[in-house]
Amino acid sequence: MSRSSLFALALTLVLGLPLAAVAPARAAATVPGAAPTPADATVTPLDKYLDNLRTLRTTFLQTLADPHGREIDRASGTLIVQRPGKFSWDIRPQPVAGDAAGASTTAAPASSAGAGQLMVCDGVNLWFYDRDLQQVTVKPVDAVLSATPAMLLSGAVDVRKSFRLVPAGEREGLEWVLVEPAGAQADFRSALFGFEHGELRRMILEDKLDQTATILFQKVERNGPVRPAEVSFTPPAGTDVIGTPHK
Repeated sequence: MSRSSLFALALTLVLGLPLAAVAPARAAATVPGAAPTPADATVTPLDKYLDNLRTLRTTFLQTLADPHGREIDRASGTLIVQRPGKFSWDIRPQPVAGDAAGASTTAAPASSAGAGQLMVCDGVNLWFYDRDLQQVTVKPVDAVLSATPAMLLSGAVDVRKSFRLVPAGEREGLEWVLVEPAGAQADFRSALFGFEHGELRRMILEDKLDQTATILFQKVERNGPVRPAEVSFTPPAGTDVIGTPHK
């Protein structure tokens, strides 16, 4: 999978847990001895987090593992969310762990190189800028078929209509919520959101090829100021633009 695909997987807004950690989460959704509760009636840590979320700013480190748990790609970046419906997800490639330069678990500044991808939802259009290809793709938000975790965080979609949320127990000091798309159009099979004392710390996405993207959130700031320019986009001069933005 290319870095562009890694970016799309993570957005379809997603360290340290092996690939096998996704499967036990499904079983953990039901607490032994407890009366079964319909998923739609269960208030999860993710519900509580979104209820109190107006803006979000965070750096992150993202890795991609193949079906055998081997890391095959790595990136860092920044996520900015302004609810409802706006976000910016900027991602930059990093050396894969095992290289001397790739051993750090700290996200590098997202503005440090002219490579990687940027996705911006301005509330009307969804913009995807591939710096490597010097190409911009744009679609009206209401024409985007895939429900994505970034859209979930930004409030661009109705959470309970687009996703199934199930409490998934506690592991490694985090309280987990399993998120599964309600429709077949999503580019990911399932996602795990990990919370520590109510704060989002980690996200794990499993795609339809059994590859797993893991995102470790760092330097998180909730409900701080976000400038309009940070969640809007103008194609850079000289880039090819595919699609027509909605006015």
